[in-house]
Amino acid sequence: MADDRIHYEVLVQDALRNVIRAVLTEVTKTGLPGEHHFFITFATTAAGVQISPRLRERFPEQMTIVLQHQFRDLLVEPERFSVTLSFNDVPEKLVIPFHAVQVFYDPAAAFEAAFESVEQQNTAVEEAQAAGAENAASPLPEAVQAQGADVVSLDAFRRNR
Repeated sequence: MADDRIHYEVLVQDALRNVIRAVLTEVTKTGLPGEHHFFITFATTAAGVQISPRLRERFPEQMTIVLQHQFRDLLVEPERFSVTLSFNDVPEKLVIPFHAVQVFYDPAAAFEAAFESVEQQNTAVEEAQAAGAENAASPLPEAVQAQGADVVSLDAFRRNR
């Protein structure tokens, strides 16, 4: 069966990852403006994540880092970013592919982007294809629900037919 559905949920998540990439790229050029700082939660088990064995043992599934005052060597590439942070006065270089990012939050702007994993996106697409549902929706990422964000379903804006 041909895939005759536009996968907006995947396109939106890719667009939000591009926003994060652009923001981090700007920070490499000009630094963090004003009170902006970032909480970035990522899956430590995702392909391409590079962290020390010590951190992997401490954070076997996910980890949240804060880019605020003490970070260095921020490098943004098309598919990943790397940064050096200090953990208990020990500098650690982390390499994080954008597909591993689960939540990006800037409290100064009240901006939050929560992502499904690549596996969750693929599963949602496959389930929608198998069901043949035109209006199949992906479940909300747990990170958004857990943080009490205001989430508005796109169904609220659809006209009743």
